[in-house]
Amino acid sequence: MTDIQAGDPGLFGPSSVTWQMHGDPMMWVAGVRALYLQALHPRAVRGVMQNSTAFNRQKSGRNDAWGRLMRTANFVGTITYGTTEAAERAGARVRKIHTMLSATDPDTGERYGVDEPELLLWVHCAEIDSYLQVARRSGFPLTDAQADRYIGEQRAGARLVGLDPDVVPANQEEMAAYFEKVRPELAVGPEAREVDDFLLRPPTHPLLVPAREVLWRRVARLAYAALPPYAHELYGRPAPKPDTVTLQLRATGNLLRCIPARLRWQLPPKHILRAMSRLGPGSRPAPYKLGR
Repeated sequence: MTDIQAGDPGLFGPSSVTWQMHGDPMMWVAGVRALYLQALHPRAVRGVMQNSTAFNRQKSGRNDAWGRLMRTANFVGTITYGTTEAAERAGARVRKIHTMLSATDPDTGERYGVDEPELLLWVHCAEIDSYLQVARRSGFPLTDAQADRYIGEQRAGARLVGLDPDVVPANQEEMAAYFEKVRPELAVGPEAREVDDFLLRPPTHPLLVPAREVLWRRVARLAYAALPPYAHELYGRPAPKPDTVTLQLRATGNLLRCIPARLRWQLPPKHILRAMSRLGPGSRPAPYKLGR
């Protein structure tokens, strides 16, 4: 490792909102919410389903869905806590893969690339909104100004996947306007049903089915409950009242945050621990640093 890499803070750095927030354990719940939300865009989810068997219950490749989820988590961890070079390499890989993939509209026969800007923008906004909403509702301390700053910071990640940062929402107001604009395009088609089915009943070893029912299904239900009301209407399943969901999110957040961070960060691929080794112990993510 060169001296530059050794002290390289990466795309965001320890003073960013992103650095502090992405180390929170509720990001896993937020990631599941993002999948539920992303599946509501028919063209976007079709691009996933036609190029991957991960979420298709009729195909053996569905067993790779866990691998797909972990690769997504690894990408987020790399661009958040990795060096600038590592983040750029990760982005280049994603862009290259996207250029080779396309999907077909079954109704019109139209063939389109999965890297269409409007599709990339939907995936980005659904992900960032999910991270932000779950974090705040679960008790992660963010002011409105810090929430705006987080959304603005994430334009750097949007650039890596091929978006022009200038067209990506830069604050909460712009994000809300984007969702209002795109809502008429959202629907629950067969592809979204497949994703929904996977999230409720992911494949697992028979001996682990009881654990899936007790643990995973609670995570999936909480992530679903955290969706906006229009998403519940589209999926056709009710959710608890928003205040009840917020209480559930806060209780879950309090519970998960009781697990020592050092223990949580030991899980592969240890992005945060490697970043702290590179930048020093003062780079440790912590919510209280946002108040400085």
